[in-house]
Amino acid sequence: MTFTDHFAAVAAAYAAHRPTYPPQLFAWLATQCPNRRLAWDCATGTGQAAVALADHFQQVWATDASSSQIEAATPCPAVTYRTAPADASGLPDRSADLITVAQALHWFDLPRFYDEVRRVLAPDGLVAVWTYGVFRAEGSDAAAVQQLLDRFYHTTVGPCWPPERRHVEEGYAGLDFPFAELAPPPFAMSVDWSLEDLAGYLRSWSAVSRYQQQYNNDPVTSLTGQLAPLWGPQPRRVVWPLSLKVGRLPP
Repeated sequence: MTFTDHFAAVAAAYAAHRPTYPPQLFAWLATQCPNRRLAWDCATGTGQAAVALADHFQQVWATDASSSQIEAATPCPAVTYRTAPADASGLPDRSADLITVAQALHWFDLPRFYDEVRRVLAPDGLVAVWTYGVFRAEGSDAAAVQQLLDRFYHTTVGPCWPPERRHVEEGYAGLDFPFAELAPPPFAMSVDWSLEDLAGYLRSWSAVSRYQQQYNNDPVTSLTGQLAPLWGPQPRRVVWPLSLKVGRLPP
């Protein structure tokens, strides 16, 4: 599979505006790992998950096939960043106590990646993958706000999403996961955002970047104009439920 960098044009926005994952997620994953020497965060992006893993593991190896993402990654003493494809981590055999893939499994050549997981994962190690789809805005006028957001996602920039996006919308239900699965508790991301915060996040979408390139126009400006009288001057709670799969190597 040829790697297509969907995020080269938005790496800085990705680093600045993507929400962080809940700390409880990483704490729970760590409790499921008998050893916490090394975690490999594959397709790390700009390091959102890798930096959080560093609170629980001695070392974190964070790779991404996009050099633009790695260049924009958040520095952390315990995290080593490398530009590398998902099927060639550069790690020794049986060395990783935890392998994570956050919001990226749908881009992978899965058979090749899973071969690399089997090579790299320690015998008692854990592999965890998760995704999040369209967020929900809470607060006053939530239904009207959500209607505008859904129309923006599905209609305005909908044709600009790559085909793999359907796996995100399905919560990875249709993707192969050939491991002995655990039953994780529910987790969700949540933030309190101003309308300006929301605009920054939307501009980190690959579909928005592609729309801008095709039409030489920023669709977020029009959307925020429509949202302004509904959103109000105060921050609004925004929530993304996570779809999480966790497993170990089959016996």
